[in-house]
Amino acid sequence: MKYNIQDILEKGEDSKTQFKKDATNVDSLAAEFVAFSNSRGGIILIGVDNDNVVIGLTKKDVARINLLISNTASQAVRSPISVISENIKYDDKIIILVEVEKGIDAPYFDKNGIIWLKCGADKRRVNSKEELRKLFQSSGIIYADATVTNAGADKIDKLRFRDFIRDYYDIEMPNSQIALEKLLNNMNLAVDKRLNFAGVLLFAELPQFITPSFMVKAISYSGDDISSSTFLDSEDIEGPIDEQYKKALSFITRNLRKIQVEKSINSVGVSEIPIPVFEELLVNAFIHRDYFINTTIKILIFSNRIEIISPGSLTSNLTVDKICSGNSNIRNPILVSFIAKGLLPYKGVGTGIKRVLRTYPNIEFKNDNYNDLFTAIVKNEHVNPKGEHVNSKSGPVNPKSEPINLKNEPINLKNEPINLKNEPINLKNEHVNSKSEHVNSKSEHVNSKSEHVNSKSEHVNSKSEHVN
Repeated sequence: MKYNIQDILEKGEDSKTQFKKDATNVDSLAAEFVAFSNSRGGIILIGVDNDNVVIGLTKKDVARINLLISNTASQAVRSPISVISENIKYDDKIIILVEVEKGIDAPYFDKNGIIWLKCGADKRRVNSKEELRKLFQSSGIIYADATVTNAGADKIDKLRFRDFIRDYYDIEMPNSQIALEKLLNNMNLAVDKRLNFAGVLLFAELPQFITPSFMVKAISYSGDDISSSTFLDSEDIEGPIDEQYKKALSFITRNLRKIQVEKSINSVGVSEIPIPVFEELLVNAFIHRDYFINTTIKILIFSNRIEIISPGSLTSNLTVDKICSGNSNIRNPILVSFIAKGLLPYKGVGTGIKRVLRTYPNIEFKNDNYNDLFTAIVKNEHVNPKGEHVNSKSGPVNPKSEPINLKNEPINLKNEPINLKNEPINLKNEHVNSKSEHVNSKSEHVNSKSEHVNSKSEHVNSKSEHVN
């Protein structure tokens, strides 16, 4: 272990650092070990008081405390906790540094069956079912998609299920209810005649009648503020998980601007943000969301960004940096096993986020442990800080918000007066003289009564008779 003791003392206690003047009580020490193991791990400095002052330990204290540490970690907690202790000399005084790693078999209990968690520099008991559930979930003891519902096998969309088992397992639809229930049990989609979350999301005819919050709420705003009272488009997206995916992708696609990438006006525009970016992010939202949390996936489209908000922060020891490097944990293994068979574009090798960032680097990920949310923010490179759309080769599109000609009236590009009465416009009419009299190609005059003259400029009389 290599720690800068002076730096630790200056920073003081926090959720990963605890100071103790002495250690004499096995229950108190066990509670500290359990709290660190159930949280993110940490260190305990023994021989330091609450004012961050090094008191030090005698040789007799050091021997006694090291024995207490060993006995506590192995006998006073369940399961046994791995700790490392080191005697350190600081300012001619001896202190003990104990390192407790984040546990891989959480939740841990003390000998009285109490589960402790770190809460800032202190610790507290776990009292709620939600906290207990998250601990069991992070350790892989329970999975949300295996949670059993009250829906029976009769809620299955039989045509949908028939096509799936025929395509992927080459078997026919069971011809009896008992046989169907047995098959669903064997596929881990039901338990004792009742569908689990995975069975509902994949094959139920009306999943939202059974699990109302397992849907997507999508809104497209006109500006960049969620508090806006107006929106451009909105949709509540329901159905089985693969249909939700297709509808969600369609919503995003139709609310993205198209940009011209070629010079020709007849060229087909492309989305200002590559669509494969959203394919991967949506798949991640569906398969990695926490289905224990009764809320919806949200898609929020703003003028300068698109946010995809998924219930459930990152599991276990994952961080944003780790997922960007290709690490992943499977939160819903039953769902993943079926989705990987082709229901969604997912391979399950953990490289999706890396591919997305390679395609479009302007993405920010936020892991919100406090609100238990994970958000992908796709920033629009074609919008400048003023919220103006820009194309790939020039500046703002209509940046001054000049009036657009919507009535299809003639547009005067040189700002000259426009003849709106549809009268003939004389641009460079060589056949009209300064008196507005018409002349022929040889500058011969036409009189004010539009009487014609012959080629020798001889006049026509008042009765329009020709002069020879």
